[in-house]
This record gives sequence, C-alpha cells and structure tokens, in this order.
Amino acid sequence: YMIARSSALFGNAPFTMELIAIIGIATSLLSASIAIYQNDIKKVLAYSTVSQLGLMFVGLGVGAYTESVFHVITHAFFKALLFLGAGSVIHALSGEQNIQSMGGLRGKLAVTAPTFLIGALAISGVPPLAGFFSKDEILISAWESQPILGILVLAVSVMTAYYIFRLYFLTFSGTFRGTDEQSHHLHESPASMTIPLVILAIASFFGGFIGLNEMLGPNFLNGFLTPVFGAMEIQHGVSHSIELELMVVTTLLILAAIYFAYTKFAGREQAVKTGEATGFANLAGHKYYIDEIYDAVITQPLNNFSRFSDQFLERKGIDGGVNGVGTFLRGFGAQIRTAQNGNLDIYFFAMVVGIIIALTVKIL
Repeated sequence: YMIARSSALFGNAPFTMELIAIIGIATSLLSASIAIYQNDIKKVLAYSTVSQLGLMFVGLGVGAYTESVFHVITHAFFKALLFLGAGSVIHALSGEQNIQSMGGLRGKLAVTAPTFLIGALAISGVPPLAGFFSKDEILISAWESQPILGILVLAVSVMTAYYIFRLYFLTFSGTFRGTDEQSHHLHESPASMTIPLVILAIASFFGGFIGLNEMLGPNFLNGFLTPVFGAMEIQHGVSHSIELELMVVTTLLILAAIYFAYTKFAGREQAVKTGEATGFANLAGHKYYIDEIYDAVITQPLNNFSRFSDQFLERKGIDGGVNGVGTFLRGFGAQIRTAQNGNLDIYFFAMVVGIIIALTVKIL
C-alpha cells in the first residue's frame, strides 16, 4: 500500500522500481518452491501468501499499481477462504495439521471441501474466478515490461496451481490416512465456521469482476483508482491478441499443473515416509535452511553478544561502577562518622588543629 500510494515518488526512480520487481519475483519463486514440499497445511498456505505478495511487488515494480491493489483484494478473498478452510479441517481432525495424515475428507466435510476447492481454483488463476483476472493483469504488465519477467510470473502461477492442488488432493481425496480415533470423530464444522466459508467462496468466485480486462468489459476498479495513481499508472502496450494468447497459454498450463497434481496425489492411500525426500525436494522441504542460516548468522551471535553485555558490560561494568561509587561513599562516610562521637575535647582539638593549619597556610 505504501509503495502504491507513493507511486509519484517511486515512478520517478526507475532503478528502484526494477529492484522492487526483482525482489518481488525472487520472493515469489522462492516461497512457491518451498510451499510445494511442505506438509503442514498452514505452512503451505503461509508460504503461498509470501509468494502472492511477491507477485504484488512485481506488479508494483513494473508500474501496474492498480493491478497490484486488485490482487491484494482478490487475494484477501481466496486466501482468507483457504486459511479458514484449513482451520475447519484441523478442527475436524482434532488438531492434526499434517496433510500426509489426512485424505478422504471430501465426503465428511460437505461444506469445507467444495469451498476450499473454489479457493484453490481462485488462487490458481482458473477463469472466471477472482484470481484469474488479477494475476492475468500482473502477468500482462510484467510481460510488457520484460518478457523474461512475464515468463517467471507464469512459472509462479503454474507452481501455485501445483502446490495448492497437491494440498487439496492430499487433504480431501483418496483414503483417510489418519488414526482410527480421528476417523471416528470426523465431522463438519459448525455454522459459525462454515457460513464465512460460503461467503468467502462467493467473493472468491465473483470478486474478479470488479477489475475486468478492458477487452472483457468495464474495469470498475481502474476507474475508481485513477484519481489516486493518475499519470503514474503504466498502460498496457501489448495488443489484445497477445493478451488473449497469454490468457489461453496461462490457463492451459495451470490446468496441466492441476492435472499433474491429480495424477500424483489424488489416489494416495499411504503417507510419505519420513526422510523420503532427497536432493532439491529435501532442500526446499527444509526451506533452503534459511531459518538455520539466520539462526547461525544473526540470532546466535546476537544472543552471545547479549550474554556478554549482560555479564560484563551490564553487571560488572555499569552495575559494578555504580555499586562501587556507592560502596566507596558508604565506607568514606563510615570513617568520617567516627569523628562525630559527641566528645567536646576532640572537637576542640580538631578546631585548634584546623586553626594552626589555616595560619600556616596563610603565613606560607
């Protein structure tokens, strides 16, 4: 929102815009590849969110501000739907989050399953659901800016369709792979959980119509945001025929990714054994060890420095200095206090000594 709202500044900094687009597509590709190999239902959706945020920044980087805001809106619909749907699944399985221990829930969760499917189709970019229109606009803008960038955005879209339907098929199709106790307690969530799913499913289905491509119909969102972005908005320079070709190619590749996920995961009857992943799958499954690297390079050194600061700088340095001053003054005061014992002879003696010293100093 900050970059979009500050488009007048960012639009006049071409290098910064390029950097935003590069960071956006790198983030999107990295997160999508991680999501493919995650087995925690919430982690898949979490990395999916990071990936979609990367696409929004690609749009910002190529000057497609309205398209980026459009994807924020549509993403809010279907990602909220998917997360709440995941919560409904976890509720039905008494806290289970591993999709390898799910399966066959389509018949048990009569509301959650179809609404989750709508969310999956929407985030994949299948027409005419919401994600199709917003992702298509970003794709076209990226392609116009740099064809290689458009190809990478297309790759992210295909990866998104694959990992989200891997999640869907492992969760709702095939046979149940959980425990007998979980099987006996499977049940649909209450209305307080399913009604929001239905509402969000409707929004995920029809939400994209507020920002139709110009060759498909009126673009309400573009007209609404024109006063905000004004001349800073980059207009499409590609022909309608190229836009149509990109739509068709993208849709076909997405459908192919969904079919591939179907053939690979739809009929799974057993969970994948722990430690089965190797090579790139193992690397992506461990999130490229980014957390471990961050822990070793940033967290642990900071913890060690904090412990050093606590033990030496804080306790022995600052506290030691302050306490030392207090100890010195307390000891000095104790010595001075011994002279104040109420004996008048000592007071007179001290006064005479003081006068002698003062006169000696005066004379010298």
